[in-house]
Amino acid sequence: MPESPRPDAEKNLFSEFGPTDYETWKEAAIESLKGAPFEKKVFTPTYEGITLSPMYWPKDVEALVHAASMPGLTPFVRHGRPAGYLDKPWGIAQKLDEPLPEAFNEVLLHDLTKGQTALTLGLDSTTAKGLDADAAPDKAPDGLALCTPKDFAAAFDSVDFANLPLICHAGANSLGLLAFFAEFVQSQGRPTADLNGIVGADPLGVLAVEGSLPVNLEDACNLLAAAAAWAGKNAPNLRTVFVNASNYHNAGASAVEELGFALATGVFYARQLVERGLSADDAAMTIGFEFSLGRNFFMEIAKLRAARLVWSQVMEAIGAGKTAQRMVIHGRTSWWTKTKYDPFVNMLRNTTEVFAGAMGGADTIEAAPFDEPVRPAGEFSRRVSRNLQILLQQESHFVQPIDPSGGSWAVESLTHELASKAWELFRQVEGMGSMAKAILQGFCSQTAQATALARKKDLYKRKESFIGTNLHPNPGEKPLSPTGSDPAAVQERRAGALKAFRTGQDAAKVNAALAALGQAPDMEKALDAVKAGATLGQVTAALYQKAAPGQKTQALVCERGAVPFEKLRESMDAFVAAGNSRPKIFLANIGPIPQHKARADFSTGFFASGGFEMVRNKGFEDPSAAAQAFAQSGAAIAVICSTDKVYPEVVPALVPLLKQAVGNSTVLLAGRPAKELEQAYKDAGLDGAIYLGADCYTTVKNIQQKCGVSHE
Repeated sequence: MPESPRPDAEKNLFSEFGPTDYETWKEAAIESLKGAPFEKKVFTPTYEGITLSPMYWPKDVEALVHAASMPGLTPFVRHGRPAGYLDKPWGIAQKLDEPLPEAFNEVLLHDLTKGQTALTLGLDSTTAKGLDADAAPDKAPDGLALCTPKDFAAAFDSVDFANLPLICHAGANSLGLLAFFAEFVQSQGRPTADLNGIVGADPLGVLAVEGSLPVNLEDACNLLAAAAAWAGKNAPNLRTVFVNASNYHNAGASAVEELGFALATGVFYARQLVERGLSADDAAMTIGFEFSLGRNFFMEIAKLRAARLVWSQVMEAIGAGKTAQRMVIHGRTSWWTKTKYDPFVNMLRNTTEVFAGAMGGADTIEAAPFDEPVRPAGEFSRRVSRNLQILLQQESHFVQPIDPSGGSWAVESLTHELASKAWELFRQVEGMGSMAKAILQGFCSQTAQATALARKKDLYKRKESFIGTNLHPNPGEKPLSPTGSDPAAVQERRAGALKAFRTGQDAAKVNAALAALGQAPDMEKALDAVKAGATLGQVTAALYQKAAPGQKTQALVCERGAVPFEKLRESMDAFVAAGNSRPKIFLANIGPIPQHKARADFSTGFFASGGFEMVRNKGFEDPSAAAQAFAQSGAAIAVICSTDKVYPEVVPALVPLLKQAVGNSTVLLAGRPAKELEQAYKDAGLDGAIYLGADCYTTVKNIQQKCGVSHE
């Protein structure tokens, strides 16, 4: 059989296409814009102060030293490990926050058989503060309460910690919680070296978010060092300091601010640990980081790469070796980007966010349940979040190549710009004395708040979009039903279990162990107290016995981005639920469908974000007919929809007719009127206009108030 013809391997199949330089591309781009301003149309400013180019070129990365680095080698920008995910995929972390230990254990064991490979421990806020569950009897349970050795035994029965990395934010002090974990592992006949992952304290994070600390920062750092020193000897694969950069992301901060503040926080802890006797290597290797994975896909990839780059450099500066310079990153899909309305869209958001985390080289990734803004995670939402990551690993093969984004002119350029700007912010914080001083002076809160305000302004104008909430909302959707345990019943069971446990305590033995711990707070004495039968709250009280009062400052304001528009919908839903008719908005469509449809659709989406009922029609040729239909519609608001060419002739005549048809009505125009026509329209009685870039939130809220909807 004759051999099939084969292309010449040496022939360049694309030789007919010559290389294109920037100027040639720019000329073609300008021509395609048909007169629109080039600089405004093709370049995108970001909240990071970085302007995204539509095209990146080889010259953009020529001077970037990090672009030529190898995976797993300093400065670790390409990946933290030489083999990337080939030998060990990122850990599929799942947050479990079942409030009762027995139920928690049942869910955990089930999910571990379904692909979960890391555990994000969703602690109740009382446990995270080191308190017993009955310390705040009126507070609704918001996670797993672990107060006694019995709780740990019930929650982690049959769990092999040697093969399950822990991801746990332990509040301002991790020493008490670590003592309970150590006691549990030892009670199972296993070495504490089985513990791995991050069970870490972040006193600066607590101070930033809550505005106060339970103890003085100096004392908190003493406890931080005690936990780190114990782990270094007894649980070398466990990190006990956990920098939660997500705090700043959730307050609306930019990627530069999230990265810069995380860097400054990590450096503060490293210095505090070194001052208290740890080596630079030991200090660096006890610190882990959490970053949020947000909506700007390429920026988020670059953020994780830049984080490893700058952390490696500062750890080298304090004397840490190459292995210790590697940053351990837990990525969590953004809480800020999630919405209560049209919540299934959150699944799509999670997909791009996990994608960015994997491309950026996170060590573990947590895909938050899609219904997180509404209710505790159930079997379905946990399964979807878990399978999303399994699919990316096993079906889409995201575990290879080692550094898929490496060498990309765009990603490498963004990595450099992010690292440079984060470094500038870090130096600014260092100039204040330390991250602690920056937080106490309110600098961090004010910086994040300024970016959040810029985001909110764009949100109001729908430049910052949330699909299904302020853009393309679904007025007919059925809200998810809240689920979960009865809070009062859960709290009663917790209190009863604690009461029974305390009744069985050997008071003399417990008090003696707590007294010794209070005199010299360290891990060994904390472990002795746990073994004597103390509760978490008792251990924490002993640890804080000699501590000075904690500092106070201006707290971060953490709120999901979509909340303002969600409140508009909630106000409308409450208004209707109280027995009122849903307010209507009449579309005064002028001309045939092709003439008015675009702006009628725009107006529908604009006001649907506030839950209004839109009265649509096929259009009117006669203004009088439009006014008559308005009078019969039951609406008190009308929006004129047509083209700019038609408006000068129609608007001055139509507006008075609409206002005469319905007394005390509001008439708006869809589309921004030309400046020379604004006064004539206003003289005719037009109340305003809606258009791309208009303040949708304020307009919708004002119209709701006119219709009697309360916003208290």
